[in-house]
Formats: sequence, structure tokens, C-alpha cells
Amino acid sequence: MPIKNILVVDDSPTERHIMTQLLQGAGYEVSTAESGDEGVERARQIKPDLVIMDVVMPGTNGYQATRALSRDDGTKNIPVIICTTKNQETDKLWGMRQGAQDYVTKPVDGPALLAKIAALG
Repeated sequence: MPIKNILVVDDSPTERHIMTQLLQGAGYEVSTAESGDEGVERARQIKPDLVIMDVVMPGTNGYQATRALSRDDGTKNIPVIICTTKNQETDKLWGMRQGAQDYVTKPVDGPALLAKIAALG
């Protein structure tokens, strides 16, 4: 199924804006959430085709939110790409173990991210 609707979960207004501009410019419909908890709730409500998840957020972090989505029957088939400043190999391995399909680091390489999204579709 092609990816059309993407949920961006990031506590930074600047990062949400940059990601929204990038994705909308590539023709995707974008929704946003400001926290891990809100991201999980929005994913359950709108059933996006993909979630792009930050890790470092107050409250429920991106790893916890990714794990919640991957274990919920209503959202477990929604792919998650973790997008974070955490760039250690152990961070990536942990993110993938929580159920993420891919992992990119900030600052985001736009063409590389769009290629990863296209590969999932």
C-alpha cells in the first residue's frame, strides 16, 4: 500500500515545521503530534500510513511510544521511522528492537529520508 499520510511526532516546533515542509513538498499529507503520548493517541485515531518518531521528548519518549504502537493491535501494522539526534549504534539497535522499521539521525538528509519512505511504500 503506498504511503500517503504521515504522522510526525516531535516535541520541537522547529523540527515539526522542517519535517512537514519536506514531506508536504514531496506530496505527502502530514499530521503532527508534540509528544509520545499524543503521537500514540493520534496514530490510533487517524491510522497514518507511516509514523516518523523523535526519541528525546518529555513524558513518554519515542522508544516507549514506538513500542506501544508496535504492540497495539490497532497500530502494529503502521511502520515507524525513528528520527533523532541519538546517533550511537546502540541507540539504533534499541530503536529497531522497539518495533521501528528504520532509523535516521538529525539533521535529516531529506532525499535519504524520502528514499526510505518510498522503500516502505
